[in-house]
Amino acid sequence: MVKVTVTYQKDEIIEMLIQGHANYEEKGKDIVCAAVSSIVITSVNGIMRLKKDSLDFHETDAEINIKIKQQDEITKTLIFNMFVLLDELANQYPQNIVIRRCQND
Repeated sequence: MVKVTVTYQKDEIIEMLIQGHANYEEKGKDIVCAAVSSIVITSVNGIMRLKKDSLDFHETDAEINIKIKQQDEITKTLIFNMFVLLDELANQYPQNIVIRRCQND
């Protein structure tokens, strides 16, 4: 299962951690994993092109960690859009992706 942990400070997303594999299908045919990867990488690449220093981004085989360093409008909009897309995916595939929200005040 893909586990997405979204950490908020007040009402702003400050970190997203994406871990695991969807196990919807075998490797190379897993549409849920492909969708998660596409949503996250496209969003991160868009932010990095427009606001290069607004994120810390680290990726391994089974984990992606995104820390938001600057809460500018472009970054906030694209991060929120990424969250909404992942949330829609989680609603469609609840056995394969779960989103957990954490408050860090």
